[in-house]
Amino acid sequence: MERLRFVQKLLGLFLALYSLTLLPPLLISLFYRDHEATPFLLSIGVTVLLGLALWWPARQVRRELKTRDGFIVVGLFWIGLGMLSSLPFHFGAHMDFTNSVFEAVSAFTTTGATVLTGLDDMPPSLLFYRQQLQWLGGMGVIVLTVAILPMLGVGGMQLYKAETPGPFKDEKILPRIGHAARSFWLIYCGLTAACALAYWVAGMGLFDAVAHSLSTVSTGGFSTHDASLAWFHSPAIEAVAIVFMLLGGINFSIHFLALTQRRPDAYLGDVEVRTYLLYILLATLIIAAELYRTHYHDDVGSALRYSLFQTASVVTSTGFVTEDFSLWPDFVPVLLFLLGFVGGCAGSTAGGMKVIRFILMFKQGPRMVLRLVHPRLVRPTKLGRRVVPERVIDAVWGYFALYLATFVVIMLALMATGLDQVTAFSAVATSMNNLGPGLGKVASNFQGISDAAKWLLALAMLMGRLEIFTLLVLLTPAFWRK
Repeated sequence: MERLRFVQKLLGLFLALYSLTLLPPLLISLFYRDHEATPFLLSIGVTVLLGLALWWPARQVRRELKTRDGFIVVGLFWIGLGMLSSLPFHFGAHMDFTNSVFEAVSAFTTTGATVLTGLDDMPPSLLFYRQQLQWLGGMGVIVLTVAILPMLGVGGMQLYKAETPGPFKDEKILPRIGHAARSFWLIYCGLTAACALAYWVAGMGLFDAVAHSLSTVSTGGFSTHDASLAWFHSPAIEAVAIVFMLLGGINFSIHFLALTQRRPDAYLGDVEVRTYLLYILLATLIIAAELYRTHYHDDVGSALRYSLFQTASVVTSTGFVTEDFSLWPDFVPVLLFLLGFVGGCAGSTAGGMKVIRFILMFKQGPRMVLRLVHPRLVRPTKLGRRVVPERVIDAVWGYFALYLATFVVIMLALMATGLDQVTAFSAVATSMNNLGPGLGKVASNFQGISDAAKWLLALAMLMGRLEIFTLLVLLTPAFWRK
């Protein structure tokens, strides 16, 4: 009981703090006079009141934060925010509850799937709010909160482990997790500011530049225009997007080392980053060759331009588009979706199963073959000169098995709602990999699917963002035993 009251206290505190993030879109509404101030004020009021209602009865509870507490807080916080973040859409855009929650969860998990159309005519404050949600979800609100938890007398490593993607969650780049979280957020803010400036110099207006920087570095993919970045028809803007999408897909620990130790070689010195850049390059060349061979683009330069942009967008799970790749030669959309399963680096804002897991699985394959030939052979799995612990290998295979099982179950459930195989497969893939665009009936947006399908996909987005374990562990009886 004391543990649950402590969790209640933390959730109330987090929600109260989260209400502050609604102030920027409120100020934008007042500046542009777009008549959306009242919906944001209502949303702030509901969020603050709920946060205080949770925090006040348990405000005196003191307890050390355990690992299990971290899973409960993170799981409930993300589910709760999916609901509360929907309020501005419900009050402002007059969307029904299901569509509002779908849009909010898609934003917060940086998936980028949308049920909205007519973005070019939407109020600026709501457009900015969508972008800001993706930016907050990119690094993770919990990690942001952990950065200030030491001032509140609460340890944050358990929250960080529950939310941070990747198999090496126990490793800390700095002795104190609060220092690490603050360092990562400073880098994140610096990249965002640099991206906004670059977009502005490349020709975007100030509002668009800031808005798109929020969804580029977070690899979220929402845009202020229905046509996404294709609206600008600018190779310079596309080049800026490619650079910052790729940076967002790199482990922030590597950014930290490169900046603090002034070691730009840290990027190519990391096996995961090298693999990430190499397979993006190879995929770009293969897709460009196919676009040129099929005369979809008749010059090599255009084929390379569109291939590189869409490959970078899909691999980093950003989801920006400059062309409708679902219309490209048949095998290309399938290849792009398979690349989306790999995703970016662990410890980045990108989705997917992460490059490091696939590296470890490929290294484990030859090892198992050798064991069949030499049963007594002892040959550890290595990354560079570093031996990977067996528990990490086990966790990778366990994650892969759970991912596939979850994927199949949700896909079958979607087909039971009436979706065809292509639509169901791509919808689950884009949701669990936090990618955004789909194929079939969800190629352009998710308006046309049923409410039941939207709820299933919202769950898939959350499971993908929190890497499945964080939510599934809450459903196991052993987790709740003392």
